[in-house]
Amino acid sequence: YLKISKLALAFAIIHSKPPGKSSKEYTEHLAKTVSEQDFGWKWKVEVLEAEVLRLRQELLLNRICPRFRLENNTSAEALLNRESINPASCSSQLEDSGCDVSNDSAFDSLGIASDFHQSEQNVKVPPLNLCHTSKERSLTAPVQFLQHLLEIRKLSEGGILQADFSELDNDSFTICNSVSQLLDGLTVFYNNPKFPVSNCLTEAVCVLVSLITDTKLSNHVLKKCFKKLEEFKKNLIQIILRSSSINRFQALHSVSQTLVLLGKNNVLRNSLISLLLSEVRQFAEQLLQAHQVLSSF
Repeated sequence: YLKISKLALAFAIIHSKPPGKSSKEYTEHLAKTVSEQDFGWKWKVEVLEAEVLRLRQELLLNRICPRFRLENNTSAEALLNRESINPASCSSQLEDSGCDVSNDSAFDSLGIASDFHQSEQNVKVPPLNLCHTSKERSLTAPVQFLQHLLEIRKLSEGGILQADFSELDNDSFTICNSVSQLLDGLTVFYNNPKFPVSNCLTEAVCVLVSLITDTKLSNHVLKKCFKKLEEFKKNLIQIILRSSSINRFQALHSVSQTLVLLGKNNVLRNSLISLLLSEVRQFAEQLLQAHQVLSSF
């Protein structure tokens, strides 16, 4: 059947090709046209999937805390003054020396603002809009959603809002996809880092660390996303071990700092230590094999 289909397609191309073009040229033209259409459809699907996830995120936030709603007409600059996670406290700019890191405090700390001045019935929070490159824009939606989740957690802890976080168990798809997008975006950056680190990427690291160190939310995240977090840690370790670029020290410092911050969670710390010991053991075995080969001569 496949051979007959290929033969019929070949005859159709030969009979339908325009004058002045060979069958090969016309076939390549058709293939390019189909490829472009396929890319267009894939892009449309990705846009629709992103919109569906965004709507599910808003719906989940509304279920957790009906009084919490998003304010879409506030600038990103205003967000920096009102957000519960302060990126200024999470990072400092790194200088690209190519061989060393001048500031060891990058990605070292995170802050949760405590000045929630609330006088209205609804808590209004503007969306995050600090990302400019395509890599950074892919982080916007998950960072915004997870940041709002942390804000609800902080406000509910202070008695300002009533929140039902059991809703997270009823919608594992949204939390899993949001965390996965965040981890994938960070992995893309660490594989091809650009310095100085942007506010968006710094914010993503801060949100991730706040999420896994929060006593209530971390349980939900670990339960739903443990495999993805394990994969993320493995990727970071491999980036450290395999990187061979000239100006790699600054980037590797950022990666190692992220691993240290992930270790703030007890469960992730134990698995991280196991992964590192496994790499050390593998390296020791390779050294032993190399020594045995050299000794045989």
